[in-house]
Amino acid sequence: MSNEGLPTRSITINPSDLLELQKDVWSDQFAPVTLVMDGVEMEARLRFRGGHTRNYQKKSYEIRYGGDQILHWNAEFDDPSMIRNALSFRFFNMIGVPAPETRHMWLIWNGQPHGVYLELESVDNTFFNKREIPAQSLIYATNDSANFSLIDPDTKQTKNSLFSGYQLMKGGNATKLRLVNFIKRINRPVKQSLRVYLAKRLDVTQYLEWLAGAVLTDNYDGFDQNYSLYEHTPTGQYRIIPWDYEGTWGRNPYGKLCRNDQVPVQGFNKLTRRVLAYKRYRQQYRKLLNKLLASHFTVQVLDPVVEDIYSGIREAVRDDFTRKWPYETFLNEPQIIRNYIQERRNILKKELKQWTD
Repeated sequence: MSNEGLPTRSITINPSDLLELQKDVWSDQFAPVTLVMDGVEMEARLRFRGGHTRNYQKKSYEIRYGGDQILHWNAEFDDPSMIRNALSFRFFNMIGVPAPETRHMWLIWNGQPHGVYLELESVDNTFFNKREIPAQSLIYATNDSANFSLIDPDTKQTKNSLFSGYQLMKGGNATKLRLVNFIKRINRPVKQSLRVYLAKRLDVTQYLEWLAGAVLTDNYDGFDQNYSLYEHTPTGQYRIIPWDYEGTWGRNPYGKLCRNDQVPVQGFNKLTRRVLAYKRYRQQYRKLLNKLLASHFTVQVLDPVVEDIYSGIREAVRDDFTRKWPYETFLNEPQIIRNYIQERRNILKKELKQWTD
């Protein structure tokens, strides 16, 4: 196997440290490793990452190096195309929603080929500094309790903590309290006072742009988890960043073909319902969706993007025998994505015509 032109990352890990990691794949403990990246050898730390994918033979990793630098290496094991995350984040950046940069890479593990991975930029201080975005806080939505509701999705009872489902990444107790208060407020009755509060505490335009991206890509898992919230320092408003868009573009998170109408045009979660309860925001959102359907979300615009990503990994994927999907399936994926775009366009156009209130 060879990297076929992809950037190579090399990891050397002591077998005893690897065994320690493997004792509990759900642990977030790190192991010391030697990383060679871009021709530079350095000391680093590595851990397993992901949800159900931690049980897979080919795992995903988080790597920390150089003091505060973080990268995520996704095996993309369930996605036969290996590009759905990359395509989704490229699309979000195209429509003006900051999303992680990605690149495919070839991983060498203790001298042996480990196959093709997707390297994702971490959402952290470096992410914001690179884009010159002043952020006073950062919170990850890590499970489906991050639904902006007072009700636990599993027990159907009132949540023990309204911070359930979230992980504080930047900020302190005051940051957590502000989010808890935000959730309390948006769960109050829909009145003019709530619209005033939303306009003050939420960057509604940015939220609607994110909502449009999640709806267009049909990401069922992207509303109650798999996003990040940050408070924009100059305004104090919450903004949202997408994360984990593997289950999109016609396949679910496990790689199975699925219906292309999983997500309604109005999206999900309590915050989305509160925002779209106001006619002004509904009109703004419908105008935005119609604009994107005419400009960005077309086969003509996105097919070259798909081909650009595909052309860079096609030969490496052919030589990667660590993957669960056959190469023939990989080769058919661009057509599946093209079919998805056309069908999703038709679905959303029909729903928009019917959604006239």
